[in-house]
Amino acid sequence: MRTRYCLPDRLRRLAGDENGQVTVFVVILAVAIVMFAGLIVDGGLALAAKVRAIGEAQEAARAGAQALDLAAYRNSGTVRLVPGQARTLARTYLASIDDTGTVTVTGDTVTVTVTVHQQTQLLGLLGLDSLTVTSTGFAHPARGITAPQP
Repeated sequence: MRTRYCLPDRLRRLAGDENGQVTVFVVILAVAIVMFAGLIVDGGLALAAKVRAIGEAQEAARAGAQALDLAAYRNSGTVRLVPGQARTLARTYLASIDDTGTVTVTGDTVTVTVTVHQQTQLLGLLGLDSLTVTSTGFAHPARGITAPQP
């Protein structure tokens, strides 16, 4: 004689045979998927922040490179910077875009380093709340540019 099992009894027997192995696999797979998605999404955001930081550093350096010593230029045609004014112009530009950075003037070159903290979207679930991106831009004054410089 054949015994018929109802569906819940069969499910209970099958569930008892697995001993929770599938559950561990699913948890590990879910964590791996979140990490992978986090690398893609937050990596893209970090790359966009890097591009933005490069642009901001270059723009601030160009703003600082406008601080020409007009007296020297008018008297002898010498193109040189007024270092204090160059630093002030670069910092003013950074403040106008709500960013911070370091500004140095060496000779006729203004160098600006901008640090941006990008908040993460998915990696925050795994304990990484922000990514730090640093970029540097530099500029120097020139007279009579007729072609792009390399």
